[in-house]
Amino acid sequence: MEQAAHQQDATASEQLRIAPSILSADFARLADEMADVASEVDMLHVDVMDGHYVPNITIGPPVVKSIRAATDRFLDCHLMITDPSTYAPQFVDLGADSVTFHPEVEDDPGALIDRLHEQGAQVGVAVRPHQPLSLVTELLDRIDLLLIMTVQPGFGGQAFMGDVVPKIAEAHRWRREHGATYRLEVDGGIGAATIAATVEAGADTFVAGNAIYGAHDRRVAIAELMEIAEQARSPVAEGMR
Repeated sequence: MEQAAHQQDATASEQLRIAPSILSADFARLADEMADVASEVDMLHVDVMDGHYVPNITIGPPVVKSIRAATDRFLDCHLMITDPSTYAPQFVDLGADSVTFHPEVEDDPGALIDRLHEQGAQVGVAVRPHQPLSLVTELLDRIDLLLIMTVQPGFGGQAFMGDVVPKIAEAHRWRREHGATYRLEVDGGIGAATIAATVEAGADTFVAGNAIYGAHDRRVAIAELMEIAEQARSPVAEGMR
């Protein structure tokens, strides 16, 4: 897939971004639900679950194809599936701009990263709350995004797990110390009460589902989250990290 106009600059790794999770949207009105937030964000988060890697089933390649036709926002797809080498390339072909997979289920994650890059996609790897950063350190200089889960993957609406924050800080330090450029994304329980802690730890990309789609005014909710994030990344806070 050729690099599209809606793709982002992979080197802008620390620009703060809010990624509304469409898992919390009304699937019967999905095009309208995406349009409702599109003016406030440059990316949308798509959770793909297969009922095997996690105990839930969400959407597949045909839906991503339809989503791509309905929006020009950057599509950030998180594959919670047991066979990413088979399906990740399909998602790229159908319009995913970035594909994140869980490397422990892939025999050769490096080869899959290379294959997806060759297709023109950005690539991420995900770490579950109980998994150490060491699971993926050998891949960190090859990826565009590191997703640190702040809930157990599989369902939306879970409570933020604060004990994951030190791992976010560790990933931020690794990025600085090694000159890496991956975006540092957090997903799970992100809202007004939790986003600041992740910013202070070094996260720059924030997946938010219920905090946005459960709000009376989604645009106001996004603006409020961004304001909190920007305040948490004040010059003083930045100097302390």
